[in-house]
Amino acid sequence: MRVTFLGTGAAMPTGERFQTGLLLEAERPLLVDCGSGVLHALARTGVGYEGVDTLLLTHHHLDHVSDLLVLLKARWLAGETEFTLVGPPGTRELVEGLLDVHGYMQGRTDLDVREVEDGNRFDLAGLAVRARETVHSMRCLAYRFDSGGASFVFSGDSEADPGLCRFADGAAALAHDCSFPDDVDVSNHPTPASLGRALAASGADIGRVYLTHLYPHTEGRHGEMRDSIGEHYDGDVRVARDGLSVDLTE
Repeated sequence: MRVTFLGTGAAMPTGERFQTGLLLEAERPLLVDCGSGVLHALARTGVGYEGVDTLLLTHHHLDHVSDLLVLLKARWLAGETEFTLVGPPGTRELVEGLLDVHGYMQGRTDLDVREVEDGNRFDLAGLAVRARETVHSMRCLAYRFDSGGASFVFSGDSEADPGLCRFADGAAALAHDCSFPDDVDVSNHPTPASLGRALAASGADIGRVYLTHLYPHTEGRHGEMRDSIGEHYDGDVRVARDGLSVDLTE
């Protein structure tokens, strides 16, 4: 399984990072989240937006869904009209609302929309997937992906939570929201210290932790953030960047 970070930014642009999006490649490509800029990032990959016919959403905040309709339009213009969209409850209503606003896109795509809940297990694009609800201001799901003996977990947006870290026990990699440095007073997202404490308390054995969903406040402070996590957790922690591609089977 290969994971490519298409967008590692958040709702406030940095100029260097697109909003949230991940490309998972196993039997078939799977896109996870589709924030602003993700369509452009997909176009830079060998898969391209033409090659992705399945999207899994963690939640419905704009920085995770804003390229959804522009992705569908680009695929339609390229002659690709079948698409599967999976997400938490309310995903069907979200799509219907977007298509109501952009009426000319109605009927352009053969859409299969499915909704999943906390605790659900399902197969998607050749991956075995498990869902787990996170601690966020909107209902949000983290996902665990298993393929070929490798596991990858994406936190979506969440406060630091030992239970969510345990969800990644045994995974080759965990990509976790770490939106702000420690001196920013924030809820619904973790700071490095709170994430380090949660990772340590979980007792989870995780190959690597990638910090993502990075606000502009974190620029120039990545070393400091890793050090803060390291005061509590002695695992391998790295800062994700747009375009980083990791083969988890190696």
